Amino acid sequence: MTITSGLDPYTDASVLLAGKDLTGQTAIVTGGATGIGVETVKALAGAGADVVIAVRKRDLGEAAAKEVNAAVGAERASVGMLDLQDLASVAAFATAWGDKPLNILINNAGVMACPLAYTTDDLEMQIGTNHFGHFALGVGLARALMNGAEDGRASRLVSLSSIGHVRSAVDFDDPNYRHRGYNKWAAYGQSKTANALFAVGFDKRFADLGVRANSVMPGGIFTPLQRHLPHEEQVAMGWFDADGKPIVGFKTPAQGASTSVWAAVGDELEGVGGLYLENLAEAAPYDGGRVGVAPHALDPEAAERLWGLSEETTGVRL
Repeated sequence: MTITSGLDPYTDASVLLAGKDLTGQTAIVTGGATGIGVETVKALAGAGADVVIAVRKRDLGEAAAKEVNAAVGAERASVGMLDLQDLASVAAFATAWGDKPLNILINNAGVMACPLAYTTDDLEMQIGTNHFGHFALGVGLARALMNGAEDGRASRLVSLSSIGHVRSAVDFDDPNYRHRGYNKWAAYGQSKTANALFAVGFDKRFADLGVRANSVMPGGIFTPLQRHLPHEEQVAMGWFDADGKPIVGFKTPAQGASTSVWAAVGDELEGVGGLYLENLAEAAPYDGGRVGVAPHALDPEAAERLWGLSEETTGVRL
């Protein structure tokens, strides 16, 4: 039976949390300074959680924390420095956190459709940032997440994927585009498939240790994620109509944050993991439209192969 929140897909994240008391819970949201990230932080903090905004630009993080704290009327948002493009920065963040209990980790940050570029560790920018950086972070904080499980309720890892995953499975022969021609959308799709497979692999390893993991497609939302896309390209892709207005179906950032928040705290997902969620429900199989999940993004064999590749690439192991 398909799992659903029973709510309209265009529900704001804060509305989803109405009546929830997250006092005493701690969350980390990567990329929590802008877009759906800051709305995710605002919703969690508004329900009482202490939230760390993990960002690589301190000024943006501090501005977001100030905005969130003013909105919720309490000092619940703080800033942690994290550059997912630099595995040394990820390791430093995880080491500094240590074993302190962590209830929620939302891997929200990402880069989309950028020109060919490489991270500090010489990994293709999109899979390097979106997947390998978050892999190192999630594994590095695994003990903290285990320590966050309490009273029979699991801690949760939320891995943000995208409908873009349908563009490409993970190319295990050349994930970093050393030899094949670069295509920015295929590279993005590969990274988003990896995000979904990471949730599958993480949940398999930690479900019995008090941590569940699911991946999330937040929906179509206009945020700084589109920074590398000229407006003309977005029009050509059908994201805007002839009058330059967004097509029907796009969400506001507050609406786009709702599935992430549901994945983090929804009662319907207690004891559930390894799923791909969208529109506040478990996704249906992809059928060629703008929604659904392709088989390659939930393939357990691919998840295992990716886990091995990720350990080898990052040097981070359980």
